[in-house]
Amino acid sequence: MDERRPAAPPACCAASRGGSAAAAPPGPRQHIVTRGPTGPDPTLVDLPGGSFLMGGNDPDGFPADGEGPVRVVTLAPFRIDRYATSNQRFAEFVDATGYRTDAERYGWSFVFAGLLPEGHPPTSAVADAPWWRQVHGAHWRHPEGPASSLDGRMDHPVVHVSWNDAAAYCQWAGRRLPTEAEWEYAARGGLVGARFAWGDELAPDGRWKCNIWQGTFPAENTLADGFLGTAPVDAFDPNGFGLHNVAGNVWEWCADWFSATHPGTPATNPQGPPSGGSRVIRGGSYLCHRSYCNRYRVAARTANTPDSSTGNTGFRCAADWSRAVREGAIDHLPVRRPQGL
Repeated sequence: MDERRPAAPPACCAASRGGSAAAAPPGPRQHIVTRGPTGPDPTLVDLPGGSFLMGGNDPDGFPADGEGPVRVVTLAPFRIDRYATSNQRFAEFVDATGYRTDAERYGWSFVFAGLLPEGHPPTSAVADAPWWRQVHGAHWRHPEGPASSLDGRMDHPVVHVSWNDAAAYCQWAGRRLPTEAEWEYAARGGLVGARFAWGDELAPDGRWKCNIWQGTFPAENTLADGFLGTAPVDAFDPNGFGLHNVAGNVWEWCADWFSATHPGTPATNPQGPPSGGSRVIRGGSYLCHRSYCNRYRVAARTANTPDSSTGNTGFRCAADWSRAVREGAIDHLPVRRPQGL
């Protein structure tokens, strides 16, 4: 594995629609009606909340991203999906509502050049990250453009969804996006100060624990983890709280506006800044590599504009803690809980 990395992080983790001259305002948004309660959902994990150490000071981290300082944050109990939202689940939402994503409304989205089929028509490259291509007709049903499909990928995470699209799905499902603090608490799985969701070693005993790039980015992927693009939402072992793929596979939208600093951050249930230009994304993706990105570490963070969509960005849902758990009628709490503060 190539251990080199640049002195400063390039802006290459997620291409932004906001910086493209080809972007055009989409039409009016439709009103999404919440579908209402559907009974217990076994994919949701109930987490007890409490205090944990948020942020990191990894020697190979990016302080300019606002990964630190390490700080004690206290959260109320909440629920979060074990898995990123799959193509199957998103299809149910679209079939029920007729929703059109931002990528469909704009008419294009960003696709990694290495995933485009041979003979694909010429595409426009992002100047600072030429591996990102503007592909007309690319959206969640056609991840690599009009000639592609979801065949064999219904259990993969939905991609080419903007923050706006993720929020619309959550509204329909009676859920919400997790706050950034909730996302990190859940991703840590009860480990304190660990670099990754499973510990401090990227590939313990030579075993890959997540779907990221192996080889030399962007020219060669050795596929040592078994995947070039996305992997199924339940691929790889879960973390200590039972969550799959909180590192790699796809970036995941959070509720918060992004800020690289945390002045006056409340220590309890932080919600992020009141406004901003970009929303937080966490977890890294199948394109992340130590040589240029290195943002699959659990404290790593970056952001994108709310209308941007790429082939490596998805989301998972959260919700308030279920009343039945609060009242002790059922117990879905994970065995592993944060310790050592």
